[in-house]
Amino acid sequence: MRRDQTPGSDGTGVRLRVLTYNIHGQRDDRTALAAVVRELAPDVAILQEAPRRFRWRHKCAALADAFGMVVGAGGLPGLGNLLLTSLRVSVTDSWVIRYPLTPGRHLRGAVFARCAVGPVRFVLAGSHLATDAGERPAQARALREACRALDQPVILGVDVNETPAPGDDGGDAGAEPPGGSAWATVCDGLTDAVVAADRPDAATFPCADPRRRLDAIFVDPSVEVLDYQVVDTPMTRRASDHFPVVADLSLAVNGGSALAAESGSARGLDKRGG
Repeated sequence: MRRDQTPGSDGTGVRLRVLTYNIHGQRDDRTALAAVVRELAPDVAILQEAPRRFRWRHKCAALADAFGMVVGAGGLPGLGNLLLTSLRVSVTDSWVIRYPLTPGRHLRGAVFARCAVGPVRFVLAGSHLATDAGERPAQARALREACRALDQPVILGVDVNETPAPGDDGGDAGAEPPGGSAWATVCDGLTDAVVAADRPDAATFPCADPRRRLDAIFVDPSVEVLDYQVVDTPMTRRASDHFPVVADLSLAVNGGSALAAESGSARGLDKRGG
């Protein structure tokens, strides 16, 4: 899957290649990891399990350099969620949210960055939900509300740590473990890239025996999904315990957030008792 810089299907959109990737704390083959990302050549990379502790700034910068990219946001403030960009993308603002902490568990959250490619504006976001099924629903609700508050189209990469529920769009009735509510909550109002691209519902984890689609790219409904792929190669099987997920998107010039508009309309109906 190589990047194509041609316009979207209507000829007016700006194309963007998005990668979401749980890099397993760089505990696998780092040379393979760098080669995978450089070969995919994303415009933006949304990483989970990136450096977040001692010398995290240096480690995040070194990781970005190995990928041929630059740091956009995240690291320690993003609680291991890291956003990288190519030089084609500019970052104008960034912030993080933190999920409620369950005693004895990891503190988790999400990272956001306002980005621009020429005249196109969008918000890039990344998160990694808990392995504990009891924690995920509240985290998913917090992430959904943060996305609904945005006034620009969001592109969200997430390790949901659960599969879509059987019967949901993109869900696999035979997936393990059975899907929970967090996936549907995060996806509510957004577009699941695999569904929009009409691609096979491929598992993303574990690389040694792929059985679960834990990783996803969700986008604002105003964003056109041109292509989607879970990249399963000998190199990606050495690079991490998750496969990288890539989507080619087309973003409209001066496009607003359809999700925010929909949410605002719903809130208006609620206030009127509709």
